[in-house]
Amino acid sequence: MEKRSIVLIIALAAAAAGISPAFAQDTQKGIRQYREALQEDNPAELWEARGEALWKTARGPNKASLERCDLGLGPGVVKGAYAKLPRYFADTDRVMDLETRLVHCMVALQGFPYAQATRRVFGGPAGESDLEALVAYVAGQSRGARMEVPASHPKEREAYALGEKLFFYRGGSHDFACASCHGENGRRIRLQDLPNLSNPVDARRSYTTWPAYRVSQGELRSFQWRLNDCFRQQRFPQLIFGSPASIALTVYVARNANGGVVAAPGIKR
Repeated sequence: MEKRSIVLIIALAAAAAGISPAFAQDTQKGIRQYREALQEDNPAELWEARGEALWKTARGPNKASLERCDLGLGPGVVKGAYAKLPRYFADTDRVMDLETRLVHCMVALQGFPYAQATRRVFGGPAGESDLEALVAYVAGQSRGARMEVPASHPKEREAYALGEKLFFYRGGSHDFACASCHGENGRRIRLQDLPNLSNPVDARRSYTTWPAYRVSQGELRSFQWRLNDCFRQQRFPQLIFGSPASIALTVYVARNANGGVVAAPGIKR
């Protein structure tokens, strides 16, 4: 489906519903005010508290905590770490985001088998996700810090280039790409604005609020979950958690957000 066709469909749907551009703008203002009001009592704080306990508690076959986990700023340093992720780690010789680095530490330090550490990466009816709680805690420790995703290592630059290609790659039954919804300014769906993640202004506004509490689901969600759900909506094959593709897309969006101030965990509809 051509991009202009998508825009036309959205415009026709809005016209059929009697929705004027001015009304849509007023609705967006209302949504922003709604989020700001909820942010003061964001339920994500509950996930942050549980994540802090998980970080400091000795667990796993090795009866160890995660307090020696190196997130890029040295063993145990949490404050500001999320603002500099994803990044290259020499001990694994790969670029990692927060989620995959946490799983690495659960395996390397606590002795969890990889299958167990990734058994429930997203919370839901089957139970809570320890990983999402840890993500909430670590991200919250960077609140107020500026995004500084590095590009000094060749593999960091390689990941960004791959992420950019994936972002604009069109395929699947609907011939969609990430850019179909998030590659141009001024797009909306269901009266909600769609950030242009290739635009630094929108990328900063959007990425810096992930992870986020989803009001409609009653769950805190990580950025890996956000990418996974986007692939589902594009009718793409399921995005494998922690795969090179998922890391590359995260690098692309996160580095586009450089200079933005971390406000995570945020709150979403």
